[in-house]
Amino acid sequence: MPRLCFLLLAATAFACPATAKAPDPQFVPVFQENFPDAFVLPVGDGEYLAYATNDRQNVPIAVSRDLTSWQFVRNPDGSKRDAMPTLASWAKPGFTWAPEVIKAGGKYVLYYTANHRAKDKQCIGAAVSPDPRGPFVDSAAQPLVCQFELGGSIDADAFRDRDGKLYLYWKSDGNRVGKPSHLFGMALSPDGLAPAGQPADLGIGDREEWKQKVVEAPTMLLTPDGYAMLYSGGYFGWNQDQRLSPYAMNFALCSGPLGPCRDGAKLPFLYSYSDAGRTGCLSGPGHQSVFRAQGGTFISFHGWAATRDCRKDGDKRVMYIAPFGWENGHPVIAPSLRPSR
Repeated sequence: MPRLCFLLLAATAFACPATAKAPDPQFVPVFQENFPDAFVLPVGDGEYLAYATNDRQNVPIAVSRDLTSWQFVRNPDGSKRDAMPTLASWAKPGFTWAPEVIKAGGKYVLYYTANHRAKDKQCIGAAVSPDPRGPFVDSAAQPLVCQFELGGSIDADAFRDRDGKLYLYWKSDGNRVGKPSHLFGMALSPDGLAPAGQPADLGIGDREEWKQKVVEAPTMLLTPDGYAMLYSGGYFGWNQDQRLSPYAMNFALCSGPLGPCRDGAKLPFLYSYSDAGRTGCLSGPGHQSVFRAQGGTFISFHGWAATRDCRKDGDKRVMYIAPFGWENGHPVIAPSLRPSR
């Protein structure tokens, strides 16, 4: 294929052109369990850990040694391990979303979203552990970030710049309270546990039609040309009256780690499509993480589980992993890795 079908954008139709043929589905989940908002962390010695939004456990965690065969991390009694079994005092159980982990200050720091007991808004906390499998502990009395006046804060992303400085990115959760949603960034202390500056609006708004007043899930990256941010937009769900989920992924180009940023394309570069006879189907791709592994760069993201004829298959979001890179200033995703048999 000279070009991946999802890079051929159309203004009104989110579908692959009929000329784009492939012998196998373009994207195949590597983990068929419910595992939304997956974040992949290489931890050394050929091992990879992935963290996800709550599903009975506050922070479910999975492990792989080849990126294609994944299984839940288990406790000695066989139960699924929870990377953060006890939440901070400010957090209410049941709303622990979008965890991401980075090593800082000699420990692993897990950034997570949880519901504030007193304010009933989603906020961002930071928990630490000497072991990337946890247990992570957040002993702070209040969240690390919470823009109550903007509807709350969700989807934390940690980024280490070339000079070693740490930054945190997130979404103001305005669309839940009838306000705009925006992406913010802030410098962090060297241990990753405290602000080292004021939040900055990166300039990525929610006004474009495809975004449906939602921008979220930021991922800051260093590219061959500078700074870029991947993000998701649109309604994340897949309702019965929808042929496919409108959730999709776009990118922005940034002048520095705290912006300003501008959209790199008018329409998303990865979005839902249905071409069951050729390239397969993908519904609601988004909430990505980008990581180095096996001498290359990869992207993980979730999508809704789908049947062979591209209908919703239960109420779960599954994990995909694919090679990732940049070409002529645009992100490029190769056909996804296949699960090991």
